[in-house]
Amino acid sequence: MEMMSGAAMVVRALKDSGVTHVFGYPGGAVLDIYDALYAQDDVKHVLVRHEQAAAHMADGYARSTGKTGTVLVTSGPGATNTITGIATAYMDSIPMVVLSGQVPSMHIGEDAFQETDMVGCSRPIVKHSFLVKRAEDIPKAIAKAYYIANTGRPGPVVVDLPKDLVNVLESHPYEYPSDVTMRSYNPTLKGHSKQIRKTVDTLVNAKRPVLYVGGGAITSEASELITELAEKLNAPVTTTLMGLGAFSSVHEQFVGMLGMHGTLEANKTMHNADCIFALGARFDDRVTNNVEKFCPHATIIHVDIDPASISKTVAVHIPVVGSVDKVVEQVLSQINKKDLAEQKQKLADWWSQINSWRDRKCLSYQKNDDVIKPQQVIEALYKHTNGDAYVSSDVGQHQMFAALYYPFAKPRRWINSGGLGTMGFGLPAAMGVQMANPEAVSVVVTGDGSIQMNIQELSTCLQYNLPVKIISLNNRALGMVRQWQDMIYKGRHSHSYMDSMPDFVKLAEAYGHVGIKVNHPSELDEAMAKCFALKDRLVFMDIAIDQNEHVYPMQIKYGAMDEMRLSKTERT
Repeated sequence: MEMMSGAAMVVRALKDSGVTHVFGYPGGAVLDIYDALYAQDDVKHVLVRHEQAAAHMADGYARSTGKTGTVLVTSGPGATNTITGIATAYMDSIPMVVLSGQVPSMHIGEDAFQETDMVGCSRPIVKHSFLVKRAEDIPKAIAKAYYIANTGRPGPVVVDLPKDLVNVLESHPYEYPSDVTMRSYNPTLKGHSKQIRKTVDTLVNAKRPVLYVGGGAITSEASELITELAEKLNAPVTTTLMGLGAFSSVHEQFVGMLGMHGTLEANKTMHNADCIFALGARFDDRVTNNVEKFCPHATIIHVDIDPASISKTVAVHIPVVGSVDKVVEQVLSQINKKDLAEQKQKLADWWSQINSWRDRKCLSYQKNDDVIKPQQVIEALYKHTNGDAYVSSDVGQHQMFAALYYPFAKPRRWINSGGLGTMGFGLPAAMGVQMANPEAVSVVVTGDGSIQMNIQELSTCLQYNLPVKIISLNNRALGMVRQWQDMIYKGRHSHSYMDSMPDFVKLAEAYGHVGIKVNHPSELDEAMAKCFALKDRLVFMDIAIDQNEHVYPMQIKYGAMDEMRLSKTERT
């Protein structure tokens, strides 16, 4: 059996787990591991400028590929700096392994220098965690971490490594497990046959069905199967913010994103449906609005690999525990035996009603010759990327504008913090996307508030030649906060304006990149063309937009799904 140090074991176990990129920042507790990284070329390390960014880079890497992202940080503040990134991944079910250094075993609990109980700190926001207690257990712990992170409902896993266990002066037998099995952890993949039969009968007999698709459909790579099912049923499809791209946004059966800022036709379709087929969605509060008024006429079928998510917020009629791809396969196998020749005619009235809601054109907006509308920016972005970019976003108005005005035709192209709503996510996530997909166009849509939360990563972009394109919608304010203050607090803008903004063009140039300032609608198209012509350079587009623009549609608080504001003056 091969003998090696604990530090070498960590690096070898990463390689044996299929890891090619690690995002991290060195410190005392992990210097032996960093020395082991230096001695090999198989696992590439990306040096970030802040540990939170390391977690978000690993997150973007994972979302765009389906692989597990990997983070390596030191003990104490290095580890706690990843907490926001871990919580972001946890809320959105993103596979991630965080290797955190720890003080030597004999000093744990003594408040030693840079000691923090990382397992305890992260417990509410991880899928699982390990505190390794013997060096020879390192390969097994790491193998289990990757297995847990990327099976069932994915999520982050923390592996805490005391400094004495990775000592380069001590050797231990290395044994990486050929197979990982855990008796207490065995996710259900296929739906129960009885529930599948109920599902099929309900779907084919429905007069007003809708497919409600969430992020779980992307996780399970179920997009093609869902498209096939939707076309066979001739049913409308709506997606959550996390599910965008799981069903093509340019497909004629797509009625738009649903929820708080969803389209009128999506929310109306949901509210009036007699059958809702929910696939890998959580029925979260940003979708349901008032649960007591949620879709009162519908028989609800809920498919999720996590049984704890089913009937958690909304009681469902037909629960199906399983992976979305496997369950849709089962449903298709039975539906293919049915005679659906009259399906299109049967749903003609339903589609007529949906098209009447579409005719309201809820995403139309009034252009202004003197000021750039944020919607215009996203439409220009779609034009100049041919709709084929990986689009990461931060959180706020710009996030909603991107979700509504950039049609995503493919899965894993929309990278955003949906559950936690993390400002500062966008830039490092786009960097992780670029690292994983070096030939792709990786864009971050951000705002002047969000971009400053991890702007130091412009330095990392230069070091690793990451030609990310930054589209910053600059309204000199915290836009979504200001919108709520307009609507709820009678325009009392308490601490939502930023009066001391930097010159972002000069700042980008100081970091060695290209900066472009856009002030007028007539400049937008030419500036966007210049940005994307510079294929090998990071470009920061600082775009001055209408400060008073709100995101619409918007659900009316405590109302039903379809009770919405369509503009500042119009309600449903």
